Amino acid sequence: MTGKGRELADVMERRKVDILCVQETRWKGSKARSIGAGFKLFYYGVDSKRNGVGVVLKEEFVRNVLEVKRVSDRVMSLKLEIEGVMLNVVSGYAPQVGCELEEKERFWSELDEVMESIPTGERVVIGADFNGHVGEGNAGDEEVMGKFGVKERNLEGEMVMDFAKRMDMGVVNTYFQKREEHRVTYKSGGRRTQVDYILCRRGNLKEISDCKVVVGESQTA
Repeated sequence: MTGKGRELADVMERRKVDILCVQETRWKGSKARSIGAGFKLFYYGVDSKRNGVGVVLKEEFVRNVLEVKRVSDRVMSLKLEIEGVMLNVVSGYAPQVGCELEEKERFWSELDEVMESIPTGERVVIGADFNGHVGEGNAGDEEVMGKFGVKERNLEGEMVMDFAKRMDMGVVNTYFQKREEHRVTYKSGGRRTQVDYILCRRGNLKEISDCKVVVGESQTA
């Protein structure tokens, strides 16, 4: 995020994005600050060289924030009340494939803790870089994902699936049939994959009309 705040705000304004989860912000501290163009970033980080998570809100929604939970530099959440509806927005940044199992387990424990603290009647949207691949197809996992992932599942993707089943959530990205360019969230050299996901309670899936990667931008909308 260093030096990128205004650039991010401009993208949100151009793409008409009101709420955005960001990861690997690398900002140390526990604050909220304006990043320009009428947007405010709530963030948490303990090291300016690694990790860090945040949620960016259009400033008209800042007054609707009831609670901010900064759990760690990998998990934080905001609770908002919008037109009488309680909405919890969770930003997560899972450890990379090569990290120690203990660090991965700590991340999932923190995410479990956040979910368990949210009343069942409230909306939840998780926007996270899970650093895992849930894969294409949904045989055996029809209750928590659609058929439209990318390539093959790995161990970290299995952890995403286990979490979704535990918390009765759906992996929103996978329910919408899109061209691969609108599903891929990470590109490096010739490698194209999907590591960023949006999750919501299964009971609220019907309220979501679309989910796709905005080509040329670095976030899922």
